[in-house]
Amino acid sequence: MTLHTLFNIDPYQWSSIGTAILCGTIVGLERQLRGKPVGIRTSALITLGTYLFLATSFLLKGNINDPSRVVGQIITGIGFLGAGVMMTKDGAVMGVTSAATIWVLAAIGIMIATDHHEAAIKVSILVVIILYGASLLEEHTKAFSRGVHATVKKYSRSGK
Repeated sequence: MTLHTLFNIDPYQWSSIGTAILCGTIVGLERQLRGKPVGIRTSALITLGTYLFLATSFLLKGNINDPSRVVGQIITGIGFLGAGVMMTKDGAVMGVTSAATIWVLAAIGIMIATDHHEAAIKVSILVVIILYGASLLEEHTKAFSRGVHATVKKYSRSGK
């Protein structure tokens, strides 16, 4: 067995797999360093899994080859995963940002499966800017830390 045979994953591409893992890691690192759900492992697995599902759908032969149906099922499945990270405490819904992060990670995986690697990396960086930037605004501006955000912050500090 040669090295080429050992590491051959045709029809999948190592560059796509690497991009999926990189994009998931970019977003997941921000979440993990800030102690939020959906860290590096989860984020990388979401982007990788989405890439693999859609790339595999492109390989299906016959009348069932409709990648848009697979995309629809990915969105549905990701919705269930996102719902699993949300909860309520005294009327405040928590975990919505984590659920939205899961949703956008799946979209990034779809971008990678359709060979938009560079755009996927840029969007991953943009997601981190949004997540981190919004947190900075909430921490340093009273207008951004009112209402439900104040309630959620109270629960985050108290450890309830």
